[in-house]
Amino acid sequence: MKNIFCPISDERINEQVTRLNALFAVLTIILGFVFNSALLLIFLAADFYMRAFTKIKYSPISYLSSRLSNGLNLPFKPIDKAPKIFAARMGFVMSTIISLLFVFNAGTAAIVVAGILGFFASLEFVFAICVGCTIYSYFVLPFYKN
Repeated sequence: MKNIFCPISDERINEQVTRLNALFAVLTIILGFVFNSALLLIFLAADFYMRAFTKIKYSPISYLSSRLSNGLNLPFKPIDKAPKIFAARMGFVMSTIISLLFVFNAGTAAIVVAGILGFFASLEFVFAICVGCTIYSYFVLPFYKN
């Protein structure tokens, strides 16, 4: 059932790192608003871009997450990379929207979108629930042709 629900790839990544990535995304969003810093929000969008659209092994947040995971001796839990790439693409779009809204002084709208992204990332961090898998299943998979 999980294979039907999530996109599948041959590549595996460490679930512990992805969960820490989600934590750092939430913290970056919060700090961006607390310090009224568009740069932190733009940094988050750039980090999501690196994870979603490049072959770079580590973005700054994923590097920090990997080091922290190793430092805490968290066990390696292999998971499929494809849904995490899709989720990073969603994170890129949402964090770009947040950044634009923030720069153009649409604070309430920026907070709403940031709240949604923060909620999704919190589900990943706390419960290992990948909202990207769910969205992929309902909005991408039905239109996917082999």
